[in-house]
Amino acid sequence: MKDNYREILEEIKSNVRDGKYRFTIHALERRIERDISKNEVEDSILNGEIIEEYPQDKYLPSCLILGYTRAKRPLHIQITCNPVWVITCYDPSEKPGEWSSDFKRRRAIK
Repeated sequence: MKDNYREILEEIKSNVRDGKYRFTIHALERRIERDISKNEVEDSILNGEIIEEYPQDKYLPSCLILGYTRAKRPLHIQITCNPVWVITCYDPSEKPGEWSSDFKRRRAIK
């Protein structure tokens, strides 16, 4: 997936702009639980970047996008590409010690 991150991300963004994406039940539950709006998810995807890939994910290959809301809240969005499904979403700043200060890299577990 690394070689074509740009293509994958552009395909995801195009589908999100066109409203051609869905949330899994899990993602909907996490959005409510974590007080993350649909607009915040969309904004984060549209200005985001792929930071991790999961080519062997359970149902479809997926990736983790880091993006920011209009209020500058960082969000991680796990998403599949084709079809586009939001699998989960969370604010990495609420998981201190798990992510680097720029929220792009996982910290090593000691």
